[in-house]
Parts: sequence; C-alpha cells; structure tokens
Amino acid sequence: MIETREITAEQLKMILSYDEDHYKDLKSKRIAPGKLTRSLSAFANAEGGELFIGIEEVKQGDGVKKRVWDGFTDVEEANGHIQAFEELFPLSDEFSYTFLSVPTETGLVLQIGILKTREIKNASNGTPYKRRGAQNLPVNTSEGLERLKLDKGIISFEDNTVNAPEEIISDSLKIFEFLIQVIPTTEPRPWLKKQLLLHQGKPIVAGVLLFADEPQAALPKRSAIKIYRYVTNKEATRETLAFQPLTIEGPIYDMIYEAVEKVKEIIENISILTPEGMETTNYPEETLHEIITNAVLHRDYSIASDIHIRIFDNRVEIESPGKLPGHITVKNILNEQAARNGKLVRLVNKFPNPPNKDVGEGLNTAFDAMKNLRLKPPIIEETENSVLVIIKHERLASPEDIVMDYLESHEEIKNSIARELTGIQSENSMKDVFKRLQKRELIEKVPGKRGPASAWRKCSTAANKAHDDHAS
Repeated sequence: MIETREITAEQLKMILSYDEDHYKDLKSKRIAPGKLTRSLSAFANAEGGELFIGIEEVKQGDGVKKRVWDGFTDVEEANGHIQAFEELFPLSDEFSYTFLSVPTETGLVLQIGILKTREIKNASNGTPYKRRGAQNLPVNTSEGLERLKLDKGIISFEDNTVNAPEEIISDSLKIFEFLIQVIPTTEPRPWLKKQLLLHQGKPIVAGVLLFADEPQAALPKRSAIKIYRYVTNKEATRETLAFQPLTIEGPIYDMIYEAVEKVKEIIENISILTPEGMETTNYPEETLHEIITNAVLHRDYSIASDIHIRIFDNRVEIESPGKLPGHITVKNILNEQAARNGKLVRLVNKFPNPPNKDVGEGLNTAFDAMKNLRLKPPIIEETENSVLVIIKHERLASPEDIVMDYLESHEEIKNSIARELTGIQSENSMKDVFKRLQKRELIEKVPGKRGPASAWRKCSTAANKAHDDHAS
C-alpha cells in the first residue's frame, strides 16, 4: 500500500519552483510510464534523486511556461504507472513511492524517491541511463557500460592483467619481505597463484600494486601520490606553490606510510594565527592516515591519474580518482560499506601493522579524531571524476566565540585577522559577525580607525555580558 501524504501550500510552492537538475525531475502524468523509467534508471545509476509525476507546464499568454499541479484523479488512475515502475524498480530501501495531496489542488502527484543502487538499473527499453545535470543520458556503448560498471564497483580494474612478466611480483623484494614476515613457510609463486594475483603468466593490477618493487613502471600515471604545498589559504596557483610537487612511489603499503609522514612533516612547518597567537598547525595523525589510506585503497585505478594531496595554510585537500563505488554517497559514506578494490583491501590488511587496521571504520576514525581536537569534521565532495576530501583547520567554536576568545588576550581585532582565525572568506560575512556581537553589546568599533585600519574592541560591559551568556 502506497502512502498518501498531505502537504502544505508552502511545500506545494517549493515543489513547483524546483529547478530540474542532477537530483530532481518533474514530469507530466501524460508522459508514458516507459519513458519515465529512464529517469528512475538515470537517478539509480548516478547519485539518486527525486521524481515528481503530475506537474504540468502550461504556456501563458506571454509565451512563458508556468508549472501547475495536475495530479492523478485518484490512486487507480496511477496504477499503470505504478505497475510499470515496480516491475523494474520495486518498492524497497532504494525506491520509495508516495502520493502527495494539497487541500487547494485537485489530484495526486506521485513522488518517487530513488537512492543510488548497488547494481545497474535498466529502463523499460532495456537500456541503462545515467543522470547528468537535468538530462537522462543513455549508456548504449560497450565503453560506456564498462565505465558504469567500474563506477558502480561491479567490476574492478584491480582484476585486469598487466602486460608485464609475472616475475615483477613473484621475484620482487617486496613479496619476499612480506612472506618472511607473514607466511615464512610458503614460496612466492604458489601463494600468488592461490590469491589469484597471477593470470596466464601475467600479474594482475592488484598484485603489481601490492608486491612489485616499482608498480609505477608497469602502471604509470595511475599509481603514485603527488603532494603540493601552496603558501595561501585561497585557491591553488603556480605563484603560491612553495616547491616542486613531490612524488611518492612504491608498493601501496610503503606509499601510504611515506605519504602520511611527508604530509605531517610539511604541515609541522606551517604556523597559523589562533586567539593565543601564532601556533604550529596541528591535524590529528589518525585523520591524515585514514583519509590517505582510503584514497589509495578505494580509488579507481582504471583512471590514468595519480592521487593529489594539496596542503594549504588552513586546509589539506586529498583528491582520489573515481566516483564513490556501488551505492555509496557523500551522505551515507560513514554508515555504509562498498569496496571497489576488494583484493587490495583484503591483502594489505595481512601486512604487519596494516594501514587499514579497522576495515570499514577508517573514515569514522578520521572524523572522531577531528572532533576530539575540537576541529570541524572533514568535508567529502564528489566531482565529475574524483572524490575530494577537505580537512580544514577550523575550530568547532562559532565565529563569535573565536572573536571573543581573541579579545581576551588582545586589545582589538581587525577584519583580516578575524577572517584568518575563523576561516570565513568573505569580508562582508565577517562584518556580519561583528555586527551581531555589537548588537549584543559585546564589542564596539575602535574610535578614530577607518577603512583598512578599522578595528573592534570589547565593550566596557562585555566581560559581564560574556559571563552572563556563559552562565545561561
């Protein structure tokens, strides 16, 4: 039984004003159900979304189109649509169906919520679609289907054979070092074959990444880590690059630890302004370690691009090639699991002191470590072809608290200093913070200072008010 839910006039106005985009689509009930399944397929194969059926576009006298509510007369009128949809997209955790009603309008609009699915979903014509902006694009080539399978994590590039002799992993120093420490009673070649890391006399990608002494020779431009240091808290430019980018290479186990160590070393030479004065930047090592490990183990190795770590004055950005695998989205990534490179994840965990000690819990550890240092949590973004994690050095305290903390040990504060302390980029946004504090009679403008020299100081009654605010 599909629920019918009454919405308010305000919610109706909001739905009619939606822009059709990567996550939302509004369609007429007159469109054939088969054609509408393309939208469901596209959302399911991308990041999910919402489809509203029963919204009509009417051309007005001036030629401008206006959206109006034009729902199904009753539930029975929508049966043909429901049957067509549920045959391909059955009611489940991934697909939800709700009828919407409004007291001021006639008819029911069918709202379908679609989550990103683990497997590829086809439309009624047998073709899978993918959402790109407000378009449903057919995936109708073998190359496109291969890319969709890789994006979904249905297949993994780690299983592809590499055009290199098997000896690059069966006779490597790394495999002997590993076996001596972990399984001293076995020989390299039988063990590698048992782990399916050799195929018809050639190594597969996972084997090369784990056990070749120089994986980058066999997998160029897709298996290294690049580290950049930009002397700015704004955008990366060639002019703000502190030195030539560093390249970290080697088997992935060694590469992870070396990259974490190098990033820590660079960060420890950065000083930032705090309410207490200039201090060395401090990011929790667990956060850096877990996010770099995650980038190496879960990236899409079919994409010819290295992992990029960009270190700014106030943040670290870690970008790994490839979309989030399977049903994983930026919203559920801390609660769901899907390993694109299952062999890498499983086998690197066999090493002494494995980088992925708590398999599946790494990002949660990273977030908890930031919280323990009273820093804001990392930001995860999904771009067209990569996943970007931004670790900002911003306190959990509000901008108002940061300003008042600074004025505890300083006579005055300027807009530029306040922006550096709080991480606020906009000068006007920072002015709004000052005005809110001024309204509460906690700060006042320093007399006689204007323009770039203008500053704020504590009001004579600020100490008492601050005390009262904390007490309440």
